[in-house]
Amino acid sequence: MTMFKRFFFLASVLAVSVTSFAKPTDSDVKRAQALVKRMTLEEKVALISGSVDGFHTAAIERLGIPSVRMADGPQGVRNDTHSTYYPCGISLASSWNREVAAGVGTGIGYDAKARGVGIMLCPGVNIYRSALCGRNFEYYGEDPYLASEQACEYIKGIQSRGIMATIKHFALNNQEYDRHGTNSVADEKTMNVIYLPTFRKAVEKADVACVMTSYNPVNGVHAAENAELIGMLRGWGFDGIVMSDWSSTYTTLGVIKGGLDLEMPKDYTTNISLVKPLLDNGVISEDDIDQKCIHILSGFSHYGFLDAPVKDASIPEDYDLSRKLAYDAAVEGPVLLKNEGALPIKPSKKEIIILGPNADCVAFGGGSGAMSPFEERNVTFYQAMKNLGKGYKVRLMTGDLDEEALRKAAAVIVCAGFDNKTEKEGADRTYALPDGQDHMIRTAAEANANTIVIVNSGGEVDINGWKDSVSAIIFAWYGGQEGGHALADIVSGRVAPSGRLPFTFWGSLEKNPAYEYYQKTIPAIRQRSKNRDSTPVTVYGEGVYLGYRGVSHFGKNPMYPFGYGLSYTTFAYSDLKLLRKDDGSVDVCFTIKNTGRVAAKEVAQVYVNGVLKGFDKISLAPGKSSDVVVTLDADAFKDYSTAAHSWIPVNGVFEIGVGSSSADIKLNGKI
Repeated sequence: MTMFKRFFFLASVLAVSVTSFAKPTDSDVKRAQALVKRMTLEEKVALISGSVDGFHTAAIERLGIPSVRMADGPQGVRNDTHSTYYPCGISLASSWNREVAAGVGTGIGYDAKARGVGIMLCPGVNIYRSALCGRNFEYYGEDPYLASEQACEYIKGIQSRGIMATIKHFALNNQEYDRHGTNSVADEKTMNVIYLPTFRKAVEKADVACVMTSYNPVNGVHAAENAELIGMLRGWGFDGIVMSDWSSTYTTLGVIKGGLDLEMPKDYTTNISLVKPLLDNGVISEDDIDQKCIHILSGFSHYGFLDAPVKDASIPEDYDLSRKLAYDAAVEGPVLLKNEGALPIKPSKKEIIILGPNADCVAFGGGSGAMSPFEERNVTFYQAMKNLGKGYKVRLMTGDLDEEALRKAAAVIVCAGFDNKTEKEGADRTYALPDGQDHMIRTAAEANANTIVIVNSGGEVDINGWKDSVSAIIFAWYGGQEGGHALADIVSGRVAPSGRLPFTFWGSLEKNPAYEYYQKTIPAIRQRSKNRDSTPVTVYGEGVYLGYRGVSHFGKNPMYPFGYGLSYTTFAYSDLKLLRKDDGSVDVCFTIKNTGRVAAKEVAQVYVNGVLKGFDKISLAPGKSSDVVVTLDADAFKDYSTAAHSWIPVNGVFEIGVGSSSADIKLNGKI
């Protein structure tokens, strides 16, 4: 498929994919209330916990209430099925392309519908706080605006196919180390400015159907039983299903009174033998249980689950549309961090040597973000490079390195990084690459100046030992089944790289403002835990100054700034105009020109007083210009007030910066 045809195809799909289901209507609620009135206590209690295999809700057959199937996860439909494997969340964030996120959501919605899955347990949107978090690859980076924009489009895509999306993990689940026990302690402003906005926008802008709570306690109370936390959701207008993460409930009273609707995967705390005594003693009321059932059933009514089976047999399980959407996402995620002329690789009679642990496999992160693609759809980077054909003589080098062959090669590509065993759910990972990889990269670079390193990971890794000795570095994340094809197209120059960092690449753990607070293993935090509380504590002591917001505040300069990424061309920015409108919004107008010789995409980023508040991704042919308008809504000029417990307008002069990263502002204005 040509680039033009692929773009046209994607645009035609997305024209219908971003219209999400709205919230349940009054008639849905009334229907649910009528059903609840007919249910016995035992049926109500059964409905508010998982059933069958732990990935279904309970059926109430006499009332026509079906068992609704759920499935992970963020990169495609898993749990006892093969399916299309999409790029991971951090890759979608690094695309900075709303249409790409919507496309992946749409594809997952189709894939779920084909299998009769009514509830998808995605997206995961926990903020990137440290490179060590084992699930960063599932999430959308450090900035709540970028994460919100991408997650909302992903949710709309899923729900446009009549499938309920589930945003997770609510909230402050920013490490995997001891995630069940570590108490996340954050102040009100930090929570509302950094860690809650993505959830809030998913409720208010995308009408997300479900919210999954996190494992950890939040300010002393486990999230699944945290009435204050769940009360925030309801205060934002959320009337959908609040479900627990799997096995993250602890007390019957906490679950019933805390606001949780659905305990998963089974009735650990909500079985009838535990609920009935609390009812009999007046500690809880049947109304508490009724309201949970109404939330569940009104959602089922709205999505049509009470009227027809979820499964649509007319949709192929191995859908060609899904594969195309997976490719279009995969090709926009990789970030080119360094390029000293090694890329793109031009056709040559000399060998291109590919080596490393991820050269001839499809790397992926572990846990609920992992899945099983159709085997024939899995194409490795090495295989994709071989498929380029004439002019690309590719050799896979395994075992001991042949340094003489490395020296003679036109280029050496080292495929390094993590996999499902070294970066995964339930554990944090190392900052250093797994054993032996740094040495392998240095050996290749010493033998051949044209050494290119491709890294699979969910975030920053330690590259200090070899960064200066290699010619090019690509961070490819986990690109899914089409990631090999996408990387081969980028490396060969068929497509210019257009990914941009969705987090600050500090260059060391110690530079990160969160470093001294992250994980209970830090001595000061461990001592605080011993002195005050038997529960391990993670204090969010950096406050709102996470990532790029902390660069000037703490005076620490990163190796690569937030929003950074190279292309095969150059862009010029000009003609900034700021137009205030009657509704309080501001149009930021400017021109971008492709000043190079390669067609490519640029990510224009708009910052208000140094904070990201808008962006657009623009495709430009060589020598061509585009007039760009990024609209900043009234929220861009608000700040969170702890006195008012809400976002309030701020009066004064605002600095507007337009550029290609948080540190590379091309145009400045004031309003």
